[in-house]
Amino acid sequence: MLCALGAAVCFGTATVWQAMGARRAADTGGRGGEAALLLRALRQWRYLAGLALDGLGFVLQIVALRSIPVYAVGAALASSLAVTAVVAARLLGARLSGLEWGAVAAVCAGLAMLGLASGAQGGLTGPAVLPYAMVGTAVGVLVLGVVGGRVLRGRTRALVLGLGAGFGFGVVEVSVRLIDDPAPGALVADPAVYALLLGGGAAFLLLTSALQRGSVTTATAGMVIGETIGPGLVGVVWLGDGTREGLAWLAVLGFVLAVTAALLLARFGEAPGAADRA
Repeated sequence: MLCALGAAVCFGTATVWQAMGARRAADTGGRGGEAALLLRALRQWRYLAGLALDGLGFVLQIVALRSIPVYAVGAALASSLAVTAVVAARLLGARLSGLEWGAVAAVCAGLAMLGLASGAQGGLTGPAVLPYAMVGTAVGVLVLGVVGGRVLRGRTRALVLGLGAGFGFGVVEVSVRLIDDPAPGALVADPAVYALLLGGGAAFLLLTSALQRGSVTTATAGMVIGETIGPGLVGVVWLGDGTREGLAWLAVLGFVLAVTAALLLARFGEAPGAADRA
């Protein structure tokens, strides 16, 4: 659980540092589109530090997924929005309302409940078809991005692409649990590895597209829902994840509280927008 919370801190802080680096890059001027802005951002130490934190957060996420139930990791990662909100308030001047400060406290309370109620990680591997189902889901996410990006508009587009990105990140969470043998030869032959790569790549593309051309709040809310509920159910139904005896109710309450409160902080899914609109 400490690794899951560490990943949330890394991801949440990285968002703000990358925002600061991107702003600095934009202030330096220069011509060009998104690619040129990215190249200028890569020369900013805060942006690079944010990328490094993302990498560290991913490593901590993998460790957590190999140690505790998927539903607990998903809720912890959703809490990265609370980290982003608090750090943005300190470094970017974003103003949090009383409701949002209450949501930050609720996220912490929900995670505390999960920490108390979560049992040992399930030892099941699920049905043999599950890794291939993850590959199929990842491909479906890519198709959703192509079709939805061209056909849908406005908030509907942002919600669908954000939800698809969440499903992609969910594929990553489940696939990490399905990889048993870390030997290079076994990894090459393991469909879960390809599901992880496809799901992660598709999720990144869909979320980037959703944030560029749609509502940040709507896209982030869709992502939080997609990356928590689906993977959590897979972990409980097929991978044997459970709770401590007699505390299933507390785990459910903590999960719902943490995810719902994170949704209230969805506008901080992209820190620059949060600060600008606060």
